[in-house]
Amino acid sequence: MKAIILQKAGGVKNLEVVEMDKPTIKSDEVLVKVATIGINPVDVKARAYEAVLGWIYEDKRPVVLGWDIAGEVVEVGEHVSRFKIGDQVFGMVRFFGNGQAYAEYVASPASHLALKPVNVSHEQAAASSMVATTAYQALVDVAQIKRGDRVVIHGASGGVGHLAVQIAKHFGAYVIGISSGKNRDFVLSLGADEHVDYTAENFKTTLKDIDIVLDTIQGATLLDSVDVVRSKGMIVTLPSPEIPAEVKTKADEKQVYVEFMMVASKQETILAIAQLLEAEILKPHIDKAFAFDEIGLAHRALETNHVVGKVVVNV
Repeated sequence: MKAIILQKAGGVKNLEVVEMDKPTIKSDEVLVKVATIGINPVDVKARAYEAVLGWIYEDKRPVVLGWDIAGEVVEVGEHVSRFKIGDQVFGMVRFFGNGQAYAEYVASPASHLALKPVNVSHEQAAASSMVATTAYQALVDVAQIKRGDRVVIHGASGGVGHLAVQIAKHFGAYVIGISSGKNRDFVLSLGADEHVDYTAENFKTTLKDIDIVLDTIQGATLLDSVDVVRSKGMIVTLPSPEIPAEVKTKADEKQVYVEFMMVASKQETILAIAQLLEAEILKPHIDKAFAFDEIGLAHRALETNHVVGKVVVNV
């Protein structure tokens, strides 16, 4: 099979298309013939920075990057009863860990996959896996979102953000999406009740009494978010577990909870995402789709930080 390997961190030229043996599945796994791969910021960071690559893969080299897949089951482990050969599936494979998604065939624990709804394309399914799982676990599992909550989504036009807006609306929240002004109409089309253009105004001067903030950016955005959250409200931050002391001090003074969350592959989450996709409550937006041998272009597209929705690669 064809796979894309990385020998060392660096530029996109370090991504190499090679021939490899198909993976051998374990008793609780299925082998998926991949149709589409979802590309995420963590893929790009692992490719570009040795510290991130080593954090995830330790000293294993070469590595096959990636976690998000959609495709067809072609082999089933003896202890797997949820899937059969020919099933169309999608999911986030082994995160945090070695998903090896940049390949024509991927061995995945059955518990990390769900049946792809028939009304959803492989591109839409692969595009949803990590970002929808992240948004769902942050809002539902960590923040325990409820009807009537006032929720701020930073980066509301991005991968996690655009699905977080839709999930928050599904749970009955009042949603304020923050993005650049050029993406205002897109964010409002997702169901956001308000939009803030971060290039034209500072949200901390216009927003108050927020119950939940989903922070996809950190830095000054995280610090300023403390100002708009009510006492006993929550900020769920995603980029890094290192919360600056200044943020902790301000949050403690205001009695605001700041929680770092790392997404994890869980059966209950991917099944919930599948249900939301089937009901058309979640509608992932594909910004760009690339061919397998254009993986470098896919990474470069993400590196612009101007992707609306998601970037995918068709195998």
